[in-house]
Amino acid sequence: MKIKHLREERGLTQDALAKKVRVTRVHVANIESADNAPHHRTPSLALLDRLAKALGVPVTELLE
Repeated sequence: MKIKHLREERGLTQDALAKKVRVTRVHVANIESADNAPHHRTPSLALLDRLAKALGVPVTELLE
């Protein structure tokens, strides 16, 4: 997933994105590091939808 790249491109901190999508900063960090840490879970569809809206992209772009 490219959430970290999109977040940084938009000048958002993990904390700011977390507040926009109503999760903790730690949850955002876990999602962003999921590729490197297989024990971290993939976000739910509802959370993916909120992340996409907060980042201004379609959900499919998050999964590329």
